[in-house]
Amino acid sequence: MPFNITSIKTSSNGVWQGDNPLDFAFPLLIVQTTLILVVSRFLAFLFRPLRQPKVIAEIVGGIVLGPSAFGRNKEFMHHIFPKWSTPTLESVASIGLLFFLFLVGLELDLSSIRRSGKRAFVIAFAGISLPFVCGIGVAFVLRNTIDGLDQVGYGPFLVFMGVALSITAFPVLARILAELKLLTTRVGETAMSAAAFNDVAAWILLALAVAIAGDGTASGGEKKSPVIAIWVLLSGLAFVIFMLTVIRPAMRWVARRCSPEHDVVDEAYICLTLAGVMVSGFMTDLIGIHSIFGAFVFGLTIPKGGNFAERLIERIEDFVSGLLLPLYFASSGLKTDVATIRDAKSWGLLALVITTACAGKILGTFAVAVMLKIPARESIVLGVLMNTKGLVELIVLNIGKEKKVLNDECFAILVLMALFTTFITTPTVMAIYKPAREGTSAVTHRKLRDLSATREAAGSKDVFRILACFHGPGNVSSLISLVEATRSTQKQLKLFIMHLVELTERSSSIIMVQRARKNGLPFINRFRRGEWHDRVAGAFQAYSQLGRVSVRPTTAISALSTMDQDICHVAENKRVTMIILPFHKQWRGADDESMENLGHGWRGVNQRVLKNAPCSVGVLVDRGFGSGSPTPGPTATVAQRICIIFFGGPDDREALELGGMMAEHPAVKLTVIKFVEKEGLESDGELDETILAEFRSKWNGVADYTEKVTSSIVEGVLTLGRSGDYDLIIVGKGRFPSKMIAKLADRQAEHAELGPIGDILASSGQGVVSSVLVVQQHDMAHAEETPVAKIVQSDCEKYKADESSGAGEISKAV
Repeated sequence: MPFNITSIKTSSNGVWQGDNPLDFAFPLLIVQTTLILVVSRFLAFLFRPLRQPKVIAEIVGGIVLGPSAFGRNKEFMHHIFPKWSTPTLESVASIGLLFFLFLVGLELDLSSIRRSGKRAFVIAFAGISLPFVCGIGVAFVLRNTIDGLDQVGYGPFLVFMGVALSITAFPVLARILAELKLLTTRVGETAMSAAAFNDVAAWILLALAVAIAGDGTASGGEKKSPVIAIWVLLSGLAFVIFMLTVIRPAMRWVARRCSPEHDVVDEAYICLTLAGVMVSGFMTDLIGIHSIFGAFVFGLTIPKGGNFAERLIERIEDFVSGLLLPLYFASSGLKTDVATIRDAKSWGLLALVITTACAGKILGTFAVAVMLKIPARESIVLGVLMNTKGLVELIVLNIGKEKKVLNDECFAILVLMALFTTFITTPTVMAIYKPAREGTSAVTHRKLRDLSATREAAGSKDVFRILACFHGPGNVSSLISLVEATRSTQKQLKLFIMHLVELTERSSSIIMVQRARKNGLPFINRFRRGEWHDRVAGAFQAYSQLGRVSVRPTTAISALSTMDQDICHVAENKRVTMIILPFHKQWRGADDESMENLGHGWRGVNQRVLKNAPCSVGVLVDRGFGSGSPTPGPTATVAQRICIIFFGGPDDREALELGGMMAEHPAVKLTVIKFVEKEGLESDGELDETILAEFRSKWNGVADYTEKVTSSIVEGVLTLGRSGDYDLIIVGKGRFPSKMIAKLADRQAEHAELGPIGDILASSGQGVVSSVLVVQQHDMAHAEETPVAKIVQSDCEKYKADESSGAGEISKAV
């Protein structure tokens, strides 16, 4: 029985007055939204081990909630997803889609697409044209086989089918490449550039499909004139020209008014822009093209980068991508009734569509890529990657269903095709392609001691390779100061800078993927967007010139769960001797209230790097190290006051080795403090004493050495940290602690990954003002960490016996 739409009310009076909230629009919308988010998030959790993009879970969630599964229960559909609620749900979802397309236009850099090169354009053209032709061929088969499609005009149906089979989902592809660690490979870069071309072509084709969709459709039985489609296209073209020639300069003026020179972004301009999105959407809908095109074109008029664009993204992104956009994907699934594919003929048509879509994309891309002299395996992987579907695909299908170009059965077939082609991308690429790793046959110095021993034995200058990681501009000054302090006349310094960028579900993180380039390109090209990127690039460029240091930049864009793999791979590949990691907490002042905590995820990255690193690692707890000094260089005269706390053990010896490098720098004032118990117990190890004696002999008069007698290690260490006498305190992690450190086993650690002494100096509320560098020596024989609490006397003695047996060989080497 038809429902009278005028009888729908927005909100109920509550159950106490006899109202069922599910009979009212707004309470029902809340229930639907919550259910969709819970189901889609649960499915995303299940699909995560399969490394599937979130869009798969959201579409499948809609299918599960729709007539294909739960919707088979008529009571469920009648109460949760009644037909009268569909316009409300789809309207809210469409608002999310409208603003999401605005964000896509806002972040789309047309100039970067122009710079992508002829190879990417040719591959994209082949990846569109052949599937489009194949889609037209399949359209004839479907139109003559599926009941009801013969009522649809040939023109609109052929174009919709061609577009549906030729699309590549750029955001979904970017996430898949990031998950597979292929972003910085030749295959990844080619696929991203080709997909960007494909994305633009898809929007043009979709505009064409929508414009002609009215021609030949059976709406009230009246056939419309073909001239209408021409008027729609001309009006759409006039709208685009007007937006780019009139509105774009106006938005540039708005962006300048909202620049940092004017202190703050005026809220009136933000509201005006959001209203502009809605008005633009209304105008294109008035023309006869879907409202999403207006929002997309309006996004293109906003100046890229800068404070205004960033504020817009911050205001819109999380709410739209996290809440409203999943409703759009789910509504697509709710309209998909797998039961319409009921017989062998329908399943055969589904197999035909999937086969044609895969063959057209993969074979077309493969053939052209081979002609461009790309290796066969990389070419086939390019084809598989370009076969990824996503948002634009669903928009095409939903508009086709809305315009009655696609019926229920055809719609279900095409949605399942999009799901299948996207689902198989990741496992197929993983099965047939593993990027070749660069060889590391050259000598790799895993720890600083190896570097010194080799240099002194050979009597020549060696290369000290550092991989310094940073999260943002707040890490740059301290990193440059620390790296500069290690630079000496005896070693050539080669610095690799890695910008760590978390790949999240936010659309702007996908845009960051576009800005990633191969290792080794000029740093200025890597950070093209945003003011702080320019400051970071300028700081490292200045250091490379003033310090005469080779600086090689790279970017790691990855989920935090796999970020450590990127760091360790670059360290292995570049034969790095030490990795420097920023601590997940950073202090901007003397008190804990000024502390910035990046969260447990970044702490986990550090923990996994410490466990799996192929070389020595230093974790920098920054409390303003280097913030007051000028840009380092050969003529620097401002002394950095650095202290090394020595207790003994391999990590402390590695810290002492690093101190030896710093002692050579004319702008570093180095002090070594060895803690001695008041009882005067004998030394822990012969090797520790040998290394200390060698250090004192070599750097006598250059570095200060003192022994500090204490009855409380904690108080003694904290006194040094609170004194302010040192800009940086270097400590060993103490994985195999001395007898003194082993006494701290009962102390509750706040940051166990820093070791006992590092944890004392990095803990909150202790009043420590010095920055801290915690050093861990690389040692394959003892890679598995042992907590301090599990170190017993016999273990210590056994470990020291192993060390003593090799002490003679080490002393000979040095």
